[in-house]
Amino acid sequence: MKKVNIATSSWMQAEGLVKQVLEVVEHIVPVDIQAMQEARTRQDSLTKPQGSLGQLEELSVRLAGMTRKARPRFAQKAVIVLAADHGVAAEGVSAYPQAVTAQMVQNFLAGGAAVNVLARQAGARVVIADLGVCSELPVHPQLLSRKIGNGTHSMTQGAAMSQQETLRAILVGIEIAKDEAQRGLDLVAIGEMGIGNTTAASAIVAAITGCAVTDVTGRGTGIDEEGWRRKVACIEQALTINAPNAADPLDVLAKVGGYEIAGLVGVILGAASLQIPVIMDGFIASVAALVATEFCPLVRSYLVAAHSSVEIGHRVVLERMELMPLLNLHLRLGEGSGAVIAMHLLDDAVALLDEMATFGEAGVSEQTSV
Repeated sequence: MKKVNIATSSWMQAEGLVKQVLEVVEHIVPVDIQAMQEARTRQDSLTKPQGSLGQLEELSVRLAGMTRKARPRFAQKAVIVLAADHGVAAEGVSAYPQAVTAQMVQNFLAGGAAVNVLARQAGARVVIADLGVCSELPVHPQLLSRKIGNGTHSMTQGAAMSQQETLRAILVGIEIAKDEAQRGLDLVAIGEMGIGNTTAASAIVAAITGCAVTDVTGRGTGIDEEGWRRKVACIEQALTINAPNAADPLDVLAKVGGYEIAGLVGVILGAASLQIPVIMDGFIASVAALVATEFCPLVRSYLVAAHSSVEIGHRVVLERMELMPLLNLHLRLGEGSGAVIAMHLLDDAVALLDEMATFGEAGVSEQTSV
């Protein structure tokens, strides 16, 4: 299997940064088949009819392979939320003004957003990083200031990011994942904040999959019909002007993506290189995962799809990655909210695998052949 998909010749000006990304990718290995076999054998011996816990059984086996532990547990969890602004927001593609990005970052830091509440319930720490918010945010002990720029360029006028900016954002994400791992990290959820980022995400999906823009573009924060048509037109213009190379996911990312999406690509690559499972949130986070898997197919084995969003492009992304979502709660908030909710299911899956008694331990008769 080809390790990565990138037209390296077109990235020569950023050769040093490309090399740093590829060095991380070299540490991404296939999941541990032996651990999965041991987990499956134990699942089949637990005091229940085989398969009676449905997706939870398969999930526990997958998590065993990711972590290389036949009986994994998740004592230290985090949700990493990356924030950035998008130049395309000036085209009126969102129901909210761009200032909301910075305001919501402040809300995250104050502990008042949905993701904060949900993370407290799940026993996960919240990590907030500024990769490209337009305004200067006040210094805060819990804010990681990793600004690449003050928002991306409008993709309707040219590339949203330069190659160097794209790679720097990916490397920031990798660095954050590695730093959190050093603090102690068994499971990571990914989320984002950025007004206009469903426009960027839809453009990425259309470019990579070849789907019609209308088939992968939703209403984001709740735009009306006129706003939706304007959003579609902006994406179509961006794809025409930039002509992203569908065979080179980083080219697509640079031309129509965003700093926080690129950063999440890095978080995914970094976590996978450390054998840490990654729970994807909704549409934006899943699009970052799409870019990561198109770039490095081995990454897919380390991903868990938290839920199916109401964004119409999300279904296309999940089908492309062949991942089944755990939940369908009609969510469309972002922030990592759905991924943190799903943390409970992952905890349940591995707890059942680890703590349930086997037929032999419990003295319960096993199924007889019929």
